[in-house]
Amino acid sequence: MGTKEKISEELLLEEETVKQNEIVLFNDEVNTFDHVIDTLIDVCEHTPEQAEQCSLIVHYNGKCTVKTGEYKDLEPRCSRLLQAGLNAEIV
Repeated sequence: MGTKEKISEELLLEEETVKQNEIVLFNDEVNTFDHVIDTLIDVCEHTPEQAEQCSLIVHYNGKCTVKTGEYKDLEPRCSRLLQAGLNAEIV
């Protein structure tokens, strides 16, 4: 095994050990599509199209994963979603 292959293998192992969490957004009967879309764009850095699609998935399926990443990045984002009146949790 060459040095380059060994380094690549070590990097892959490091990436696999980072725990990925998800913010799941749940449907409610209170918030408008526009509010949900604007909040996802602001908090989760979605494109307008991505935010609109997530809002439709939440509406029809009851929930949708809106952001994936490390807990330390997701926690403040989830807090902002909750402060905006949305129903979300980190799983």
